[in-house]
Amino acid sequence: MQGTGRARPDWRIAAPLIGATFAGLALVFAGVPAALFVLPPILAWLAALRGAEGTGQSPRPAQRGDAVQALDRAYAARGATPIALVVEIDGFRALSERLPHPDLLDLIAVLRDRLAGALRPDDACAPLAPERFAVALSVRDRQIDTSGAMQIAARLQRAMSGTVPVGGIAIAPTVSIGFALPVGPGLDSGERLMQAADHAAHEAHRNGPSAIRSFSGAIAGRLRQQEQIVHRLIEAFDRGEITAWFQPQVAAATGALTGMETLVRWNRPGRGVVPPGEFLPDLMRAGLADRLAALMVGLALRAVRDWDRAGLQVPRVSVNFSTEELCDPRLPDRIAFEIDRNDLTPDRLVVEVLESVVAHGEEDPVIRNLASFARLGCRIDLDDFGTGQAAITSIRRFHIERIKIDRSFVTDIDTDPEQQKMVSAILVMAEKLGLETLAEGVETDGEAEMLVALGCGHLQGYGIARPMPFEDVATWLRRREAGDGTVTRLRQTG
Repeated sequence: MQGTGRARPDWRIAAPLIGATFAGLALVFAGVPAALFVLPPILAWLAALRGAEGTGQSPRPAQRGDAVQALDRAYAARGATPIALVVEIDGFRALSERLPHPDLLDLIAVLRDRLAGALRPDDACAPLAPERFAVALSVRDRQIDTSGAMQIAARLQRAMSGTVPVGGIAIAPTVSIGFALPVGPGLDSGERLMQAADHAAHEAHRNGPSAIRSFSGAIAGRLRQQEQIVHRLIEAFDRGEITAWFQPQVAAATGALTGMETLVRWNRPGRGVVPPGEFLPDLMRAGLADRLAALMVGLALRAVRDWDRAGLQVPRVSVNFSTEELCDPRLPDRIAFEIDRNDLTPDRLVVEVLESVVAHGEEDPVIRNLASFARLGCRIDLDDFGTGQAAITSIRRFHIERIKIDRSFVTDIDTDPEQQKMVSAILVMAEKLGLETLAEGVETDGEAEMLVALGCGHLQGYGIARPMPFEDVATWLRRREAGDGTVTRLRQTG
């Protein structure tokens, strides 16, 4: 580790066990997608460790399967009770944003070493991701219940507690822990027990920091419900129920249409149109982000093609991408294919990046993909700007051309001087950086007029038009061009 003088770790660590009654303890990292932005340097380190096999530098690092096998041995042993635990560092994303990579790696190493101090010489340790550890242990010759496992988890928390001096500052990290005992249907193997502990750890993390949760019937019930939701979402994709709606964007000074934002909707039979907030989290947890991205891009570009053929002027269409979608190395090629297939130019597509997207280093997959989009000729917007996640450096690294001012700054801007100051400052910054601007969530004429006066370039919101299905866009555009008074159109200025 840089700055510590410590040698690269040997993941077969010998140390005293927490208590003499415990045996077969194994420790591994359990992966989590949220840590993708810190994986590259750590995975490179792991690759170096694996490359040292057979050279005498270090033995093969243990893997997750070793922990599962330790649990399986406990299942098979007479008088032994297996327990699986998963330990997660609290607030790891904030730590990754706050600390340079070498300091972050040092912090992980300190916490790993503290936890390793609970292990005996024959216990195995292996990393799979930076912030999560899975622990497999066996209790021999006595019964262990939830209360006893809670005590074990608390001991692990204490083993990892205490401030850590990193990069000239003191960090006081905490961990949350989930565990599972072989009680209840289906928990009859090491793999299933480890999976149950992982689910319990997610529950602990949501209730953290420093939370401990046991896998329970309630968690199992929620998992069954989530499985049903995932199955229903897959069916919704297959049946064409997941579809795109569109919301207009206009030039603030003239009211001219400048684009449409693509918004996902679920047209669920028996319920009608379901807004994204009710199903997107489940969809992302189900690993359906890639399928959603492919669908939205396809629908958006086909819509532009059809509007062109109908003689309707829609300059460009925006599609919002999550961090998970932007990490897909195949995404730029897929988008280039869709653009070509619909006989469009790349500048007709705007790639919207949420301000919460966090990336580190020029080799981060998000940055590589955004650079590919920029080279292709797509425009890139930074969405929800001002919510406190993005650094100014991200604007340059992400090849941003326009920032979308979050609706929280727009509400009541015509009557709130503080809102006016904040937006004015954002607009001045954007002008200095050569960026276009768009205000989201514009709902009243007063808000629109104030944004025009402050110099905002583009507007979007219910005050312009509500999101609408593809079938309604042509009618809205024709009525708008015809000057239909039922269709909102900003008065032209100048």
